[in-house]
Amino acid sequence: MIRRKVFGGLGLRHVHSVVNAGTGKVPLKMWTEGLPVEGVARSQLKQTAALPIIHEKGIAVMPDCHWGIGATVGSVIPTKAAIIPAAVGVDLGCGMMAVRTSLKAVDMPDSLKTIRYAVERAIPHGRSSGGGRGDKGAWRGDEPAEVGLRFRNELFSGFTRIAAKHPRIAKGNLVNHLGTLGTGNHFVEMCLDETDSIWLMLHSGSRGVGNRIGMYFIELAKKDMRKHVHDLPNKDLAYFKAGSDHFDDYLRAVGWAQKFAKVNREVMMNSFLKALRESVPESLRGFQADLLAVDCHHNYVNREFHFGEDLLITRKGAVCAEKGRYGIIPGSMGAKSFIVQGKGNAESYNSCSHGAGRLMSRSEAKRRFSVEDHMRATSQVECRKDIDVIDETPMAYKPIDKVMAAQDDLVEIKYTLRQILCVKG
Repeated sequence: MIRRKVFGGLGLRHVHSVVNAGTGKVPLKMWTEGLPVEGVARSQLKQTAALPIIHEKGIAVMPDCHWGIGATVGSVIPTKAAIIPAAVGVDLGCGMMAVRTSLKAVDMPDSLKTIRYAVERAIPHGRSSGGGRGDKGAWRGDEPAEVGLRFRNELFSGFTRIAAKHPRIAKGNLVNHLGTLGTGNHFVEMCLDETDSIWLMLHSGSRGVGNRIGMYFIELAKKDMRKHVHDLPNKDLAYFKAGSDHFDDYLRAVGWAQKFAKVNREVMMNSFLKALRESVPESLRGFQADLLAVDCHHNYVNREFHFGEDLLITRKGAVCAEKGRYGIIPGSMGAKSFIVQGKGNAESYNSCSHGAGRLMSRSEAKRRFSVEDHMRATSQVECRKDIDVIDETPMAYKPIDKVMAAQDDLVEIKYTLRQILCVKG
């Protein structure tokens, strides 16, 4: 059953669809008006809503939602004294960072190709050699001094404690991924706002170590569930309850990975700024890059207080939109992106979307679109225009204007950005 419901409070009108997920299940609060929601995503949301650990106020569904591994991307999942590792996923702490500079469009050369090449040299991106020795997406002994310094000072001791108890997490890429972009939809961009001010923006997470932590605890949760629960609607919804063997260890490990992701973005932004300073005329190299800085996770878990209770909030492809808090909602490459401020909508657990959201799978995008289609869609953007980036072409994503219209009670747009340079992972 779908019905319209109006929520009062905070001087706002919160209007969205509420889906009754079935007898004994919590509702799905949908900010998806005017946008498609896949049948598989709806089924996945209903399975999650059926869990006994979900808060009775229900799951908030963002306008960019689509099917995901473990849980629906674009969902906000409130749990009581429990956590679902597969819902948090494996790209722990994935998120965005943006800074507004004092540079203007007129300061840029007619062609941005030289700047793109400088950024590509400065920030390892992509993947080769199966992620092993010689991987182009990792540092190979040429990392900036900042990488080792920040790992030792901010991350080393926490990781050592976690790995001592769970040694499988220790085996694999670690420091050599700090300050690197990754693959898929991760990106580095230069944008212009309404005043033609230059913004630098990037999207990445906790890289290989976050993936290892996520996969390791997802398997532990599945093993635990097989011992205690036999009627899970989906094995990926296995969870740890507070007081269980691995609950505290998991939250500690996720917290560390989210910190790694934040430091990762900060190191990359410094590399981006250095590459840009070296690429512009000497007279411009003293430009300011701290006029406004925004950093936000959009794939993470956090302890928060909602509806009179302490809850664990999993934002699986969603951004915290507390009242007055800045966030970033990127569109696809070639589209618009937005710097926003939260309106503090309690019904959404103070959340908003994390982007445009995929309209189709990567394989479908590759099947449907050609390099020529991609070139037309990104004609105003300095970026790669080859077969290997077709899965990230703008047409593979939902229209960002419709996504923003569906959540106008969640955020206020402060800056509208358009991409002029993009480096994809």
